[in-house]
Amino acid sequence: MREDRDLTQQAIADYLLCDQSLYSKFERQERPIPLEYVIRLAEFYGTSVDYLVGLTDQSTPYPKSK
Repeated sequence: MREDRDLTQQAIADYLLCDQSLYSKFERQERPIPLEYVIRLAEFYGTSVDYLVGLTDQSTPYPKSK
């Protein structure tokens, strides 16, 4: 998703408030990504956590509960 939007690893790392080298390790699956980062990325991309982690092909996020 990052590359599809022409975003750099540095731009996403800045959004997550982490180092680019750490974010790179998340992408290469060398380190597990903390849940709080996954949630922030889902919000950033406007998708669901399930979509980001490959549990669904449906990119549309679930409606939020009131």
